Amino acid sequence: MKHPRDILLGAQAGSAALPVCDHYSGAPARMLKSLQLQAEMTQEFGACVFDVTLDCEDGAPIGAEAAHAQLVAQLAQGAAPEARVAARVHPVDHPAFANDMATIAGEAGHRLRHIMLPKVESVDDVLLAEKALERAGAGHLPLQVLIESPAAVHRAFEIAAHPRVQSLSFGLMDFVSAHGGAIPASAMGSVGQFSHPLVVRAKLEISAACHAHGKVPSHCVVTEFNDSAALQASASRAARDFGYTRMWSIHPAQIRPLLAAFAPTRDDIEIASKIIANAALADWAPISFEGALHDRASYRYFWQVLERAHRTGQTLPGAVHAWFATPCS
Repeated sequence: MKHPRDILLGAQAGSAALPVCDHYSGAPARMLKSLQLQAEMTQEFGACVFDVTLDCEDGAPIGAEAAHAQLVAQLAQGAAPEARVAARVHPVDHPAFANDMATIAGEAGHRLRHIMLPKVESVDDVLLAEKALERAGAGHLPLQVLIESPAAVHRAFEIAAHPRVQSLSFGLMDFVSAHGGAIPASAMGSVGQFSHPLVVRAKLEISAACHAHGKVPSHCVVTEFNDSAALQASASRAARDFGYTRMWSIHPAQIRPLLAAFAPTRDDIEIASKIIANAALADWAPISFEGALHDRASYRYFWQVLERAHRTGQTLPGAVHAWFATPCS
């Protein structure tokens, strides 16, 4: 019997269903604690609710990039079999890039979920990273890319179209800095980033490019990491108004508010479960539910509500629970 995901999403069924939270850490002790926290929360929620991305770009001490890359590879290799672990390498024009890829992808590629590539300016950068993965024997790994400049935003649709690219993330602070003072510093804050027209335009371009090509739009960090209300408000706006389905965390205290912001409401989950369960009983033919007609177009929407509920660790009703039995996929 075919899975509802295959029936309802068709060709999109192969696209990435990523956790809504991507948690970054670069200091050795924090990287280890992040992996431990992921394992604990997987047990708690019954699903992997966030990725752990081990960071070389901001995490590696200057002059010790090779040693840091070796540590990242060792941590990835030593992570639990069900862990979702990734690595952010240096940009393609950085002297440490080639060694990052050879060490991390070459030694731990079989344990990684993806490689995050920062400061991508064009598809040419993606092609260089793709070749580096192939040289490292990790040609299976997807790339997630960080869009951080006006030129990269201009090319977002072309970058998102590349088959190796799984997700686009927005690098807010570098984007603002790239404008030479034309955008005020307030646009880097949790409130200002949703009101300045150039920042709003960039967010929308990246989100639209991802949705046009079946990729995952990932929202930028909120730097006020002690302000959970600001984080949850920003994440809610990113999800509700800007079409983002994933967001960065830079502190363990941000993970739970972020999950709550991206999770469907209990009412949405109950309605989606009833519609999908009744649709399955009807072999996916149109049904009437509470006086409204539903067919595969609306089934697709409500199935995606259930997928998002699962990725945020929500309890699913028994009628649909069996379709989400694997704890960490």
